[in-house]
Amino acid sequence: MRIVIAGGHGQIALRLERLLSARGYEVAGLIRNPDQGDDLREAGAEPVLCDLESASVEQVAAHLQGATAAVFAAGAGPGSGIGRKDTVDRAAAVLFAEAAERAGARRYIAVSAMRADPSHQGDEVFDAYLRAKGEADAYVRARTGLDWTILRPGLLTDDPGTGLVRLEASTGRGPIPRDDVAMAIAELVDTPGTAGLTLELISGTTPIPVAVKDVAGN
Repeated sequence: MRIVIAGGHGQIALRLERLLSARGYEVAGLIRNPDQGDDLREAGAEPVLCDLESASVEQVAAHLQGATAAVFAAGAGPGSGIGRKDTVDRAAAVLFAEAAERAGARRYIAVSAMRADPSHQGDEVFDAYLRAKGEADAYVRARTGLDWTILRPGLLTDDPGTGLVRLEASTGRGPIPRDDVAMAIAELVDTPGTAGLTLELISGTTPIPVAVKDVAGN
């Protein structure tokens, strides 16, 4: 099983690449900086040079050929301005979803944000971020060629993962280690019964595999 991750050098993506490669998957991560390639190789992933802000849908779809699953884990980052919230958090997410559909990579996980909403009001950078994520989520939900799951983590931390979470349609706000987000994505990739769900994720008391099975109805 080949899995392609957008934003392959991100903090969640590198953790996810290690998990998936340890499970025996063939993993590729899209990066725009070739200097990041060694970090992906160390995580067990193939680095693929692709700038989602300038690539065409055909170019991205070519990188997704043969993939059975795709994960959008890219982001403009906390230091970026309103412009890149649109070009990365919205436009790149839309591009990657369209490319996945064209390439036949049906299983699709989008890492979004709590309170993402295309009609979110406000003029600050974070307001633009929530609108961009909301617009991207709306686009993904409309893709009939994708078995999508949208994951909305709470406040991300670098604390060691506990493997214990709360995963529901609505959890309320709370923190979540990036370790646990990556583990949850790995479980979601393997659980097609979660297709069509938008889920929030924070730290809790339920082991991640159990939490994913519960929302899938297994």
